Amino acid sequence: MSNRSVWSLKLSTAAIALIPAAIGINYLGKLVAGLLKLPLWLDSIGTVLSAMLAGPIIGALSGMINNIIYGVTADPISTVYAITSGVIGLIVGVMAYKGWLKNFKTVIVVGLVVGLAAAVISTPLNLIFWGGQTGNVWGDAFYAFLVSNDVPVWLASFGDSVVVDVPDKLATVIVGYLIFKGLPNNFISIFQGQDKIEEL
Repeated sequence: MSNRSVWSLKLSTAAIALIPAAIGINYLGKLVAGLLKLPLWLDSIGTVLSAMLAGPIIGALSGMINNIIYGVTADPISTVYAITSGVIGLIVGVMAYKGWLKNFKTVIVVGLVVGLAAAVISTPLNLIFWGGQTGNVWGDAFYAFLVSNDVPVWLASFGDSVVVDVPDKLATVIVGYLIFKGLPNNFISIFQGQDKIEEL
């Protein structure tokens, strides 16, 4: 792996071109989850994949722009969650650069870290805009259960986020990794140049 900082990765034309592709993948994942009525969102697969391919900056931009576009075109509240999506891209990009895509076990760790981080960041947003709920049937049922048992609203809201975000982001990172591993090395090198991810 190069000694250059992960933040010094060049924003090449190829890397920047990943952003609209990542947004398209995010939309597709969200559509599939909705059609299959899954208890997950699957709306960050493109963000995760772009972060694996081109680093944290492209990953963060992909996630944030995705939320902004979705917020403008469909759901205004989605815009505020651009913060969460940006952090997801940053974490995956940094961990990928540091060699955390070595095997399936380390990928699971990445997924868990991303899921917990998403829950921590989304909880105050959920409290401000949704009274602590996420809008996910499974998570909100858990929230109602906790509140009915006198658990503080902020903690119930965090629990709501955890039971949704952790499995969702774990599945998202695994799917992104499987796509990433299926890509030929010469294709991956287009985005990474000399700054190859460690296991490549």
